[in-house]
Amino acid sequence: MTEVRQARVRAPELRGRRWLNTGGRELTLADLRGRIVLLDFWTFCCINCLHVLDELRPVEEKYADSVVVVGVHSPKFEHEKAPGAVRDAVERYGVGHPVLDDPELVTWQQYAARAWPTLVVVDPEGYVVATMAGEGHADGLDRLLTELVAEHTAKGTLVRGAGPYVADRDAGGAAQTLRYPGKVVALPGGSLLVSDSAQHRLVEFEADGATMRRVIGTGARGRADGAEPTFSEPQGLVVLPGDVAAAVGYDVVVADTVNHLLRGVRLGDGAVRTVAGTGAPWRSAPETDDALGVDLSSPWDLAWYDGAVVVAMAGIHQLWRFDPVRGTAAVYAGTTTESLRDGPLAEAFLAQPSGLAADGRRLWLADSESSALRYVEDGELHTVIGTGLFDFGHADVEGTAGDGTVPRVADGALLQHPLGVGVAADGAVLVADTYNGAVRRYEPATGAVSTVASGLAEPSDVLVVDGEVLVVESGAHRLTRPVLAARRAAAERYRTDRPVTPLAPGAVTLDVVFTAPPGTKLDDTYGPPTRLEVSANPPELLVEGAGVGTDLSRRLVLADLPGVLQVTAQAATCDAVGENPACHLSRQDWGVPVAVSAGAPDHLDLILVGMT
Repeated sequence: MTEVRQARVRAPELRGRRWLNTGGRELTLADLRGRIVLLDFWTFCCINCLHVLDELRPVEEKYADSVVVVGVHSPKFEHEKAPGAVRDAVERYGVGHPVLDDPELVTWQQYAARAWPTLVVVDPEGYVVATMAGEGHADGLDRLLTELVAEHTAKGTLVRGAGPYVADRDAGGAAQTLRYPGKVVALPGGSLLVSDSAQHRLVEFEADGATMRRVIGTGARGRADGAEPTFSEPQGLVVLPGDVAAAVGYDVVVADTVNHLLRGVRLGDGAVRTVAGTGAPWRSAPETDDALGVDLSSPWDLAWYDGAVVVAMAGIHQLWRFDPVRGTAAVYAGTTTESLRDGPLAEAFLAQPSGLAADGRRLWLADSESSALRYVEDGELHTVIGTGLFDFGHADVEGTAGDGTVPRVADGALLQHPLGVGVAADGAVLVADTYNGAVRRYEPATGAVSTVASGLAEPSDVLVVDGEVLVVESGAHRLTRPVLAARRAAAERYRTDRPVTPLAPGAVTLDVVFTAPPGTKLDDTYGPPTRLEVSANPPELLVEGAGVGTDLSRRLVLADLPGVLQVTAQAATCDAVGENPACHLSRQDWGVPVAVSAGAPDHLDLILVGMT
């Protein structure tokens, strides 16, 4: 790893609203002096932040007596500022270290964080020694921490011992039927199958949604197949058509999210087998379409559409297509750039797709990070609600009459991080508007949007079965059948503003700075080792320089208007020596808000951290 080792700069104090997982104690950097401190700036909507939480678990275990991990919760969405929502997220995702709740981004700004997630390493003397953005840093962190432990042991400045973590008293809660459930599906016999995400299992209920029939999975976090299977925070479920199920020997496909796997469940006896994924998180485009040979990334929901299982691959902002009969899995839509752009599936941008539902003709999807409702039809992706990554809220619209052939755009309608979607019997689309605690109804013929249920606790899925609407009320740990009544909610509109980078008008040089990690070299075995993709929102911001190339430096020409530069860079490296060198792909996405102003710099440097 090429971490950004910094000059000796004193780490700013940790300030926020309150502390979690400290037994009520407020921590200061002085309290942590003598320990290596690893700050994890995260927010619970962000899939990359959730990846980092899992990457840090073995690091925390290995360095338990010398490193203190501190989560700094730095919210993007309005809902993420709520004290109860932060507490629930810490419990939901099993965060096992102190967390500073920083709703006003005070500590975020003091440490000049620019992206979710960002990691900062502070040495035992209280100096910032490294900063890195994005995920995939576990190996590099391991090496850096080993160096710091040795250095400060020799200096006598390292203090070993137990850290300040004290689990909140209500962490984990009492044993119960469901704990932060994710998705629900109706089974052929009329029963309901629910992904009991926080308890790492599936629960089958009678049609009433309350009487438990059986549990599939031991409840332990794991990835074991067979008669006593284990899962890791499963989410999406889809029932295969009968002929397909008969051909492959299983009836239901499960998105085993944190394991980065798809699992097949045979309903007759509850036996489970892995049907797609290696268990390793996606790092680069696969060289095979063999379902068991490709890496997946946080599959979040599933739907049967166009003769296959479509997978909402939340972790890399794509849709994938899994063919159970052929045993293949490959990209279906999206480029891995996190943004909102419509068009042909191969060129479209998505932003953490998290909910899917097919109506036969169209595949509807909840694109959570862009707070959007979108659909696939005839090989193209379209958006009917949502404008981008940083505009969200709760706003209904009346809509206008159309000819009914093409779903109308709901101009002015807003959602807030929706996670689920369902199709009503009359063709309307119901959205689990998660962070608004609501169910929203969209009318394709007119573009009208209304609120039909509110006051729900983080609804994560909507299912229409036998004319009734069933909602997974994740934050309340239950299935519920709300009484639906259309109304116009009072409009609430929000925008997340990030620090703007001033750039000069006209020509600007973009340099992605990359140095191959020690002992490795750029690898051109499969073509050019580097790749750079640049786009903008709005597209008019980039007069010149948009597109894909192999040079990590590019001349851009900017229009005189505000917007966001979207940059994706990657570099392939392999070990420099050895008969069977290990190869690695370093990759990073940036969304850089820019403002064009006279006298501003005409150069933008972004650092691509080398992975090993």
